[in-house]
Amino acid sequence: MGHPAQTHVYKTLDSRRMAHKYPDVLIHCVFSSKERRDLIPKESLPKLWKYFAGIGRNHGIPVRAAGGISNHSHLPIALPPDIRVAKAIQILKANSSRWLHENGLELSGRKVTEPLA
Repeated sequence: MGHPAQTHVYKTLDSRRMAHKYPDVLIHCVFSSKERRDLIPKESLPKLWKYFAGIGRNHGIPVRAAGGISNHSHLPIALPPDIRVAKAIQILKANSSRWLHENGLELSGRKVTEPLA
């Protein structure tokens, strides 16, 4: 058996080791239209939710669910340990806003009544 001080140092170092880390940080994101206006046609909502899931998949941000109504969307996400909260929100917001704009929906402008094709 070694010197008592050596044993103590070994135990201290050993107790700080972790074989694996399993972070489970869940964030409930809510994105809304300007002034909570009903700007997203009801028929377009399922396509928007699928798009949110695709954004998450492409960027390594698990979207646990997607839902909402014509003036806001809910996205519970599992935050990866290597992505900051602000970055995850920015990725989801920027990509979904671009997709909505490309499909003729403006979240801050006039109401669009036509569903996405």
